[in-house]
Amino acid sequence: MHASLKINKLRRLFVGLTAVAAAAAATSSFAQLSDDAVRARVDALMARMTLEEKAGQITQHFVFQEVPKEEERAAKEVAAGRGGSVLLLKTAADINRFQQMALKTRLGIPLLVGFDVIHGFHTVMPVPLAMAASWDPAVAQEAQAVAAREARAVGIHWTFAPNVDIGRDARWGRTVEGAGEDPTLGSAMAVAQVQGFQGPYIGAPGRVIAGPKHFAGYGASIGGRDYDEVDLSDSQLWNVYLKPFKAAVDAGAGNIMSAYMGLNGVPASGNHWLLTEVLRKSWGFKGFVVTDAGAAFDLTTHGYTRDKPEAARQALLAGVDMEMTKPFDSQVFAHLPELVSKGEVPVAKLDEAVRRVLEAKVRMGVFEKPLVDEAEAAKVLADPAHRDVARRAAERSFVLLRNEKQLLPLKGSSLKSVAVIGPLADSAVDTVGPWIFAQNDAETVTVLAGLKAKLGNKVKVDYSPGVSMPKRANKSIFPEPKPVTVDDGKEIARAVQMAKQSDVAVLVLGEAQIMSGENASRSSFDLPGRQQELLAAVMATGKPVVVLLMSARPLDLKGLAPQALMQIWYPGTQGGAAVANVLLGEVSPGGKLPFTWPRNIGQVPLHYAHLQSHFTHAMTERYWNEPNSPLYPFGFGLSYSSFEIQDLMLSQPSLKASETLKVSVKLRNTGARKADEVVQLYVRQKAGSSARPVRELKAFRRVSLDAGATQTVSFDLPASELQYWSAAVRRFVLETADFDVFVGNDATAKLAGKFQLEGEAIARP
Repeated sequence: MHASLKINKLRRLFVGLTAVAAAAAATSSFAQLSDDAVRARVDALMARMTLEEKAGQITQHFVFQEVPKEEERAAKEVAAGRGGSVLLLKTAADINRFQQMALKTRLGIPLLVGFDVIHGFHTVMPVPLAMAASWDPAVAQEAQAVAAREARAVGIHWTFAPNVDIGRDARWGRTVEGAGEDPTLGSAMAVAQVQGFQGPYIGAPGRVIAGPKHFAGYGASIGGRDYDEVDLSDSQLWNVYLKPFKAAVDAGAGNIMSAYMGLNGVPASGNHWLLTEVLRKSWGFKGFVVTDAGAAFDLTTHGYTRDKPEAARQALLAGVDMEMTKPFDSQVFAHLPELVSKGEVPVAKLDEAVRRVLEAKVRMGVFEKPLVDEAEAAKVLADPAHRDVARRAAERSFVLLRNEKQLLPLKGSSLKSVAVIGPLADSAVDTVGPWIFAQNDAETVTVLAGLKAKLGNKVKVDYSPGVSMPKRANKSIFPEPKPVTVDDGKEIARAVQMAKQSDVAVLVLGEAQIMSGENASRSSFDLPGRQQELLAAVMATGKPVVVLLMSARPLDLKGLAPQALMQIWYPGTQGGAAVANVLLGEVSPGGKLPFTWPRNIGQVPLHYAHLQSHFTHAMTERYWNEPNSPLYPFGFGLSYSSFEIQDLMLSQPSLKASETLKVSVKLRNTGARKADEVVQLYVRQKAGSSARPVRELKAFRRVSLDAGATQTVSFDLPASELQYWSAAVRRFVLETADFDVFVGNDATAKLAGKFQLEGEAIARP
């Protein structure tokens, strides 16, 4: 078992004893149902259903409340029995209203209610990329357990999360929803989030169905352009992009969402090989598959089908169980009754999809409790324990990138004045980040508010937005908040004067939340608007400068190097409180980068697990005008202390395919304060039937150590973890080979050892 998964298991035990979990258990008496009981109930129901009712059960409607006529249309479809699921209802009252419509239909089958609970519902957690930066799967699990409890309280049964897409091109806007560039880190976070959302079984009290997305390869869209096609080699697909999905399925995910885009020429939502051969036959997935919004309809957009009926047929036969429609009349599964009647779709195939959806409803207890107690829901949303989880998650996610002359932590006892500057410093909507539809801005603690509360009346805190945050160049598919607007020239001058009169300037810079997420790819890593000019002007004062970057992609500061630099992502409801605790030294930052940070956008895509090619030295000399190396490597992050990792020990010089290698090191805190370090284990297969990456992360552990303390950190590395898909023989192999092993605190780890694997001998063609 991976060290990270061992920690995850122990943390789950702890989480199960928390007040949050105990309160959730008290809200329901649902028990785990046997497969036989579920099957019998579904059989009885399906025997009474017409073809039209079956098609309705596998159709999910947008309740687009921002467009009243679309909400009305969805309501009519549900009332007529032509909807088995809805999404984007935000309150218990609204959900109860729609459930009552469904209960009045002929069979009275309640709705399965879905929602984008990506990183919190009412209480907003750090964005998923930030939780991955914690390198602590237990944090993600606990955060998503809180999100599930809040969502379930208002009547939501199912979340379209986690996003387990690997993202190796930070131009892609949906990088914010994933865990970064690495499949091992991504798999650990996928498992943790599935377990956080679902609990020990589907239907567990206070939990929701997890829906890993987008199956598969969406993160490799060409040029980082959202919705664009994906062209992946089989090697990349199997060894990188499918791994987190397999981990999520093995963790028991009840749903999978198929992707919008075309994968190697075949749209993912009509791809029989992907949805049936891989997902069901190879991996044994038992849950239901839903399309992303309108993806069944879009089979015609791809030129893969001629019309709506053919799109419905292709999607269902490929392995889709439920169509998520787009607003504005794009549904195609309404054509299924006609297709079955004509013999163009086997009724058994339709029944198979309906059965999977109804089984999910039975397991979630929606028949027993279709309506929720609105007063009880309000109590759950107000639980202060949820805010504590959000704050701790944010504190563990921050990545300290620079700290010259130990500017941080700030010495609160000697501070007299602080200048807080930047268009994101007091923006609640940006602090919580994208993909939040039901959050109360009044609850959000901004960086400015957090510092004011922490410093109190003893320290003067001045604020200036500095510059305006520009609007997006193209219109978002989501409602756009009104950006901060000031006279940039005058406000920069005021910010400079403010900085001159302060002991330290804290600049909160980055991208507005609307600049990340779906339909939010970006062709530049520059600071938007005139933020670069603001940074240069404040740094020119000579005063100590702390820059906090609020973004979900690396940003290019054009060579400017503030004394302290910390990536705070979009930290959520308690983001400002967490920032204050870290800046003032109550918490030492311990996060690590979940992606490689390039020097500029010209290096993209850039990831650490590349293949060796041509001359060895050429890997550092690709560009004649600058180094090929990143600005910050994958896994990098500083703390307020210092650590030594030494005395690498391997349990044996060689291992068989059935054995496990134990790798151990001594970790010592050489600094003067308690802090965290993330110990990372990488391997390299020196030769194989296919070329292998220069190194691959295989295990990690986040460790907290007192000043001066030493701890032995051990990893179990099963030989099975060295298996890979070989392009030479077109299958998974576990080869006889020599391996290097590296242990350190980022992807450039220098502490090294060697071992041999006695695997199979590969006869290449």
